[in-house]
Formats: sequence, structure tokens, C-alpha cells
Amino acid sequence: MSQEVLTELVKALERGEEVALVTIVAAQGSTPQRVGAKMLVYPDGRIAGTIGGGCYENDALGKAREALIARKPRLVKYDLTDDFAEESGLICGGQMTVYIEPVEAAPQLYVVGAGHVGHQLAKIARPAGFRVHVLDDREKFANAERFPEADEIIIDSIPDWLHKADVPQTAYVVVVTRGHRHDLDALRSLAARDLRYLGLIGSKAKVKKIYDALIEEGMPLECLQRVHAPIGLDIGAVTPEEIAVSILAELIAVRRGRMEAPHVAAASLQWKKLPASLA
Repeated sequence: MSQEVLTELVKALERGEEVALVTIVAAQGSTPQRVGAKMLVYPDGRIAGTIGGGCYENDALGKAREALIARKPRLVKYDLTDDFAEESGLICGGQMTVYIEPVEAAPQLYVVGAGHVGHQLAKIARPAGFRVHVLDDREKFANAERFPEADEIIIDSIPDWLHKADVPQTAYVVVVTRGHRHDLDALRSLAARDLRYLGLIGSKAKVKKIYDALIEEGMPLECLQRVHAPIGLDIGAVTPEEIAVSILAELIAVRRGRMEAPHVAAASLQWKKLPASLA
């Protein structure tokens, strides 16, 4: 791997960014680059390194960005005697295969609420590969003694911190505060953001009440439709430990591409809460 690509990859992972690594894995005949040449592609289209330039590189860049969205690797074959070479002005007569691999940094998990469920979730999320950030306004709950596994502990007003915080789009955010008002404040700050995952704890009745309040305030329905609520997979969880397991299972399902949208119970709940004029 070239030093440029390696350096950029390390920097991207340190920043928590997702990138796609494009590698030539097979080449026959005359090709601009040899097997092993690599290119790093960012979601916004920036690149580091090269697999040879021309239209086929541009095509690979586009497919790499698609792979980042799908979060799945793919193998792409190019015949350099076809239109790619002709349009590029390349004098080649070979074939080339590239492997496009999305590379994901350790996902950031923001646990909003340091109570019983948040405490148990942080314990098991770190071994599962998540970098854990804990937010609460109570120092007696949000502290290093209770959360030794946390990468960051924030003691601040929940709505104030969330309003100013630059939470990355790739973040997973779990709202498990101690009460209805704090949950409402948190969701008010988060629902309109484009996040990888946003979940809200509570019964269907509580979730409905919060959604009703936000819609009355003017929150667009499509924002609430992205929220996983009630949170977690339905495994019959009762204790804080069991609830934490159900939440982590849902986070993993989203991370691994097994669940892309909020589960059916949440979606149906959102529609039920609509005023008649909006249904």
C-alpha cells in the first residue's frame, strides 16, 4: 500500500470517517497500474492514491461511493479495450479487476442518559466494537467509576449539549434518559439530524405522547419515521440488563445491514398518532 493511501486511511479512521478502499486485485495485458495499486475514496468523492486514472477510475470512484452507502464490498471488472479506454485516450489492451471495500471506523455510540439501562448498555457495547460517549446532567450517575468503558463522559444539560454538539452522521444515538421531559428534549434536538441510528426508549404510549408533542411543535413526520421506537428488538426484555441486550442487538443489526429502517411496530405507531387532517 502506498504511503499516501496508508496515511490517509489512518487519518480517516482516527476521525471516525468511513472510506472505501479500491484495490486492483487482477490484471492481464497492458494496464496503467499493476496488481496492488490502491485508491481511497471518501463519501464526498475526494480520493487519495490512484488505480490509473481515466474513465474507469472515475467509474470505480462512483461505485465506491455506492458501496459506502450500501456498506457492502463489491468486485468490478474492466475491459480496457472498451469505451473506458477510448474515452480516456489510454492506449491499453488489457483487463483489470478491482475490489471495492468499505472501511468503517469503530462506530460512535452516544448514550443519552446514564441511568440503569444506559449503564448496562455501555458495559456491553464497548466489547461489541462501539466507542461509547455518555451524556447526562448528573455527575453522580455520569462518572468514570460507573462508566470505566466510556471513551467520553459529558456532564451537561442534555438539550443544551445536543443543540451545539457536532454528532457525526455515522453515529448511533440511544435516548434512555430518566424521564419524559428529558426524552422529549433529546428527541427535539436529534430527530431532524441524519444519523445512522436514533432510538428512543419507552412504552408505545410514552413514545406516542412524545411524537404528538413534537408534531404539534412542527417536527416533520419523516424525521420521526426514522426513529427506532420503542427501542430494541422484541425479545421480551424486562430488566435493565435484558433491555440493554435488546438495544445492542438492534444496533448490531443496523450496523451489519440486517435492519435499515425502524421496525414495524414503531412505523405503525407513528401513523396511528397522526391527526385526522394529516392521515
